Amino acid sequence: MTMGKQLTKFLLVAAVFLILFAVVGDVLASAEPSAAPQEVFEKESSIPWWAWSLILLASTFILGILAVLGGVGGGVLFVPLIGGFFPFHIDFVRGAGLIVALAGALAAGPGLLKRNLASLRLALPVALIASAAAIGGAMIGLALPAYLVNILLGSTILGIVVIMATAKKSDFPVVPKADNLSQALGIMGIYTEQSMGKDIDWKIHRTLPGLILFIVIGVMAGMFGLGAGWANVPVLNLLMGAPLKISVATSKFLLSITDTSAAWIYLNSGAVLPMIVVPSVVGIMLGSIVGVKILARTKPKAIKWLVIGLLAFAGLRALLKGLGIWT
Repeated sequence: MTMGKQLTKFLLVAAVFLILFAVVGDVLASAEPSAAPQEVFEKESSIPWWAWSLILLASTFILGILAVLGGVGGGVLFVPLIGGFFPFHIDFVRGAGLIVALAGALAAGPGLLKRNLASLRLALPVALIASAAAIGGAMIGLALPAYLVNILLGSTILGIVVIMATAKKSDFPVVPKADNLSQALGIMGIYTEQSMGKDIDWKIHRTLPGLILFIVIGVMAGMFGLGAGWANVPVLNLLMGAPLKISVATSKFLLSITDTSAAWIYLNSGAVLPMIVVPSVVGIMLGSIVGVKILARTKPKAIKWLVIGLLAFAGLRALLKGLGIWT
């Protein structure tokens, strides 16, 4: 296929995406904002708001380091830990969690595309599905009572813990033959594997089941504000057969699209507050920079189990908080 035809297909898909996004934006703009929580804090606090922002900055700095060392997205750690141990209403925490995940994705996206690791051909059809699902998930999440959100969040986090503890990854999955849908969409490519000094020609299969799963992933990402890197990579790599580096890079790029869609719902509902978002984004980004420097000197397996332990504790805390056992 010539470069001109490839560019034409890309522009057509991009145009469809922009039209859908514009339609959704018009619907949201014409509708009245959803009911947002009236209080930032779920319970009374004698500490002034600016002190909580400073504490949040320090906490997210540590989370940023752990996220890099543990190989997880900042949003996955942010929502359960901040939601469980800070007095903020869970809606504001989820809104900030999406912005945190979005900031990291936007920072990494251009470099991943430049290195030909993030695949637009793979990302665009997934993004169309996951973005629409994330909008629906965000609406559902804001409509649910806080205790039910905490129960569902805690259960989801504990499920993520199981996935992280048991999931295996494959650097180069065997794909005997690309399926018809992936061929029709032109989802294939070549990237340079520097560790091997050669070009890797990749393709995918089981495209339809993978796209269906991304509906579920999008809903969960929007509902809980977690970002969806923890689920994107296993589906792209183990189910659809994309190489691990392509899966990780494309997943990171995907967050810049899917999280934007869900974040607009929280923003439109008044659930995105600067006193929570600003220190969180700054802390996570600074922590990530430090985490990259520490990564070479640490044992990844030990950090992985530390992160799994933190998530298990935070997930259990959210579940018990929702059930009224641990407030």
